[in-house]
Amino acid sequence: MFLPAQYVWFEPVLIAAIVVFIIDLVGNSIGLGNRFLSALMSAIVFALVFGALVYFGYGNVSMSVTTTPSATAPAQTQK
Repeated sequence: MFLPAQYVWFEPVLIAAIVVFIIDLVGNSIGLGNRFLSALMSAIVFALVFGALVYFGYGNVSMSVTTTPSATAPAQTQK
């Protein structure tokens, strides 16, 4: 990690921007100067790369929520 702790969220965004830039370069080189074809090729290359990353388990997002009861919360009684 090359950023301070408060900017830890920015590192994956920066890496993703670089990856999308490279994918767009590949798509534009395949598109041979046609804007629509370049956009289509970029989308296809991105879908292939993103699909491969998801399929092989890279870049998964997992979230967990933990709650602790507050000391001032009212007690719950079961009926």
